[in-house]
Amino acid sequence: MARRHTDTGSDGNDIDITPMLDIVFIMLIFFIVTTSFVKESGVTVSRPSAQTAEEKKGSNILVAIRANGEIWIDRRAVDVRAVRPNIERMKAENPEGAVIIQADEFSPTGLLVKVMDQVRLAGISNISISAEAAD
Repeated sequence: MARRHTDTGSDGNDIDITPMLDIVFIMLIFFIVTTSFVKESGVTVSRPSAQTAEEKKGSNILVAIRANGEIWIDRRAVDVRAVRPNIERMKAENPEGAVIIQADEFSPTGLLVKVMDQVRLAGISNISISAEAAD
């Protein structure tokens, strides 16, 4: 019986890419951990301007009130009765976060007061109303 010798073309000079993959995964983890995510309420509102407006940094809970009376939290339209449970859930995720209400310039003032009341009932007293800085 004759033995056949098959040549696979491999000389044993394969490049080991395992260390390169390790570095790529470590870099990926680094970028994921160091990225800061911006939370948005889900809609754009025409905020009123104020000369005393100041920027508030940090991870905040955003609530938007549109001119037509729609309330948006976490990119979803909610009813005024659902504000409190949503804020309580978001507070559990971010205990240090303040609530910023982005009320449209032409939104009903009564609705703004109701939303602020629901936020306070959820246990948050650090509430701010968003405004554009006046020039």
